[in-house]
Amino acid sequence: MRHLKGVPKTHVYRIIRSGEVRVNKGRASADTRLESGDLVRLPPVRISERVAEKAEAMAQASERGVPARDFPILFEDEHVLAIDKPAGVAVHGGSGVSFGVIEQLRMARPQAKFLELVHRLDRETSGILLIAKKRSALKHLQDQFRERETGKTYLALVVGRWPANKKVLDKPLHKYLLPDGERRVKVVSRDDPDGMPSVTLVKVRDTLASGFTLLEVTIKTGRTHQIRVHLASEGFPIAGDDKYGDFELNKKLLRPGAAPSLKRMFLHAWRLQFNHPASGERLELLAPLPSDLEAFTIHATPSAP
Repeated sequence: MRHLKGVPKTHVYRIIRSGEVRVNKGRASADTRLESGDLVRLPPVRISERVAEKAEAMAQASERGVPARDFPILFEDEHVLAIDKPAGVAVHGGSGVSFGVIEQLRMARPQAKFLELVHRLDRETSGILLIAKKRSALKHLQDQFRERETGKTYLALVVGRWPANKKVLDKPLHKYLLPDGERRVKVVSRDDPDGMPSVTLVKVRDTLASGFTLLEVTIKTGRTHQIRVHLASEGFPIAGDDKYGDFELNKKLLRPGAAPSLKRMFLHAWRLQFNHPASGERLELLAPLPSDLEAFTIHATPSAP
């Protein structure tokens, strides 16, 4: 089974019963026990190209020491899997990261024939992440994201008192690289030929007495770092953001004994609405605030006298 990944079990038993599998030149049965030094002969077995590629990828992942890991499941059926991604975990390997969520899931589910990311979340962002379990589901869901038929709402805590009448942010964004190759995004003028149209909707969820505002942020376009850059460009950076944030405040929140304390960016993919790729049913998934972010909002709000 280990060497013939992707070959149906019934076919493996069939070639054993027919005498095509030999141990030390003699016929073998399914319960034959192998000993060190035995010579095993297998007949040629065709494996589909995709299965062979997956087996090779799994072998390489194992050699790289990718750990098998399951994540909290918000929804799962035979078409799609939705997990609650923790902060600090990349969604896939690359850019200095040897492995991410998708590689760990594949290691944890070696029997899965197909697992592919539908969309992405920044490494520092927690919350809902969709994975397709069939190629048809992947295409259907990616089409929805591309056609903006999904509803994506995040919870973000910003520094300062967000004005309740500021509800639509639509400044164009431009992606560029720093000299070391790291990605950055900036707001550009509306007549900039490199500017990508970007729309972010903002709603105040809670105003904390300590000077922070908890926002519900819905993105209508999916640009890199869109929420982080749009909020920071208005003078309200996300607490804990190490790329576009208030770096002095971030240091204070990181200090031992700081109250409230925040060790990462306060951005969480809270709600996702989409049409099921097979049934067409409109689904709404919710991922509650992680305990560290929930604790921060509690400590940042003084108790009533």
